[in-house]
Amino acid sequence: MSAASSKAVVLLSGGLDSYTAAALARDAGFEIYALTVKYGQRHGQEILAARKVAAALGAAAHRELAVDLATLGGSALLGDGEVPKDGPDPNTIPATYVPARNTVMLALALAWAEVLGAYDIFIGVNALDYSGYPDCRPEFIEAFERTAMLATKAGVEGGRFRIQAPLIAMTKAQIIQRGVELGLDYGLTHSCYDPLPQGAPCGRCDSCVLRARGFEEAGVRDPLVTHVV
Repeated sequence: MSAASSKAVVLLSGGLDSYTAAALARDAGFEIYALTVKYGQRHGQEILAARKVAAALGAAAHRELAVDLATLGGSALLGDGEVPKDGPDPNTIPATYVPARNTVMLALALAWAEVLGAYDIFIGVNALDYSGYPDCRPEFIEAFERTAMLATKAGVEGGRFRIQAPLIAMTKAQIIQRGVELGLDYGLTHSCYDPLPQGAPCGRCDSCVLRARGFEEAGVRDPLVTHVV
């Protein structure tokens, strides 16, 4: 990663992965322009977390865009069915997959990047410790980068967009360890797909399970866990 342009658009969900990806962008010398998409997710508490994370990172700007994918449905995260509990099944794409979510989000980030004159877009996708979503794979990131070059005025005029996914080949433990090295406060983040009424994580959805495993393997205490199991 190198800051050929000083600006980078970072997709910021409020989770620990996007927080770490944004911090890596900042560490590489980029000025952060954070973009949070309110896509109709049932776990809307992550929007509040994204605001805290953007402030902690010193983002030059933080935009929140509402694109209500819940009107289309097709995902437990959008209210269609129950959020699965007790760990991901590596052989199936889970009910929490949101159709075309990362495609939509990257398209919005691309639009803002072109307006800003930025050529780097950061996204915190991961292809190792993740829930099996097809739009978290390297093939998708590479394909969207090619699309960005073909679909924009800046690309046609010779600009080169880079879709930066610095976490894509890291385990959750490695992501957490890198974040700790960067001094990140993971207590600001929110990962749970189905939080309890008071906002506490459920501890059983795929995202909670992956997060807990990552902190355990990293040998780091999760600041969101206030009790010892």
